Amino acid sequence: MNMSVQQRSSLVPEMLLEYGEIVRDALRDYLPQKEPRRYLYDLIADYPLRGGKMMRPALCIASACAFGARIEEAVRSAVAIELMHNALLVHDDIEDESEERRGRPTLHVLHGIPLAINAGDTMSLMSLRPLMDNIDIIGPELALRILEETELMARETAEGQAMELGWRQENVTEIGVADYLEMVLKKTCWLASIYPIRVGVLIGTQARAELDPFVRFGFFLGATFQIQDDLLNLVGDHGSYGKELDGDLLEGKRTLMLIRLWQTASTDERERLSSILRLPREMRTREQVGWIREMLDAHGCIEYARQIAQGLAGAALHEYSLLFSGLPDSRDKRFLEEIVPWVIERSSL
Repeated sequence: MNMSVQQRSSLVPEMLLEYGEIVRDALRDYLPQKEPRRYLYDLIADYPLRGGKMMRPALCIASACAFGARIEEAVRSAVAIELMHNALLVHDDIEDESEERRGRPTLHVLHGIPLAINAGDTMSLMSLRPLMDNIDIIGPELALRILEETELMARETAEGQAMELGWRQENVTEIGVADYLEMVLKKTCWLASIYPIRVGVLIGTQARAELDPFVRFGFFLGATFQIQDDLLNLVGDHGSYGKELDGDLLEGKRTLMLIRLWQTASTDERERLSSILRLPREMRTREQVGWIREMLDAHGCIEYARQIAQGLAGAALHEYSLLFSGLPDSRDKRFLEEIVPWVIERSSL
């Protein structure tokens, strides 16, 4: 495409804002204004109304519209995706012992772990309501197909989360890049990109398209997104990033950079790294985290991850050309292309 850098850089933020506002307006219909507000419904509304980029619901709507659907046909599915995403964020923050989300204290820090878990559980269940409302908008057969896609996504996401948590719990260090990418495929990509795109394509084509090829596009896009997330945790600006910097090191997450450090470190460095990662988060000191951060720089791990992300982005653009090049030109089609470089160029979650 012959698109200037300025045009390209403005398209994705503009459409994220546009579709994000549509989804937030529709999402408010699913936030109950009843008791017990203080202990449940105010908590459920917290994360969805804090902001966020709205990439997942926007991918769903854009994929549907690129294949000819109307926004109204995709918006309920997009609302469900946003509710699921925020429900998992609540649980992720508890499991990771994170203290900050979108520039504010995490839900469990504000209200305690029991209430936060209950709010996350309830939000997960509430995400089914807009999917059931799809019956009146796109018909029962297509609504059922989307529910089937939802079950698949939920299972894949849970498996990926289990892999990451298990590696940390058992202090697994012998992890290869392929292992990491399999975990990211499941934990991140299915909800971040594969599922929203496949649901959008289902709606836009009235379930006539073969969905398997969209797994590849969604994987390459989602993996690029995740690696950039991990990089921002190390090198991002705290004011725009929205979470605590170096939080992944405090939590002992097996990021691509940490895996690369283990591969390139000396025997003594590996022993020290393993002993630090074995500690629970509350016993891991800032000095220890600072040492790991220095080692990541010394061994070129950050630049290594950047190069991997660039390669994955190139693969995503190749898959895009195979899947979308035959469609009529539209803002939605261009958005699906331009979101690939955007996930690398962005400076916040």
